[in-house]
Amino acid sequence: MGLQVFGTHKSPEARKAERFLKERGLAFQFVDLAEKGISPGELRAVARAAGGADALLDREGARFRERGLGYMEFDAEAELLADPLLLRSPILRDGSRVLVGFEARAWAGFLAGTE
Repeated sequence: MGLQVFGTHKSPEARKAERFLKERGLAFQFVDLAEKGISPGELRAVARAAGGADALLDREGARFRERGLGYMEFDAEAELLADPLLLRSPILRDGSRVLVGFEARAWAGFLAGTE
């Protein structure tokens, strides 16, 4: 399958992640969540590797606050499928392994296991 990065081209963190991978000459597929979203199967696989759909929610983001999700009970997977911009991003996926958020050292360590 190769490396996948889920994020948006407008996100500074996703752009850092793209640059990080390009500087290392690594091939990857970028999935723009604003344009394409995430399929139910991909979301389940990513959530399973990350510790559940709830772990993928960007609870600090403006979108989470705008939708008032902090004040209600909801199904995290259903909300993420309906609005993929609620995902914490960028998300780096290598098969069944996933890393959420960009931090250069963590990504370097994660990628060391792929070479």
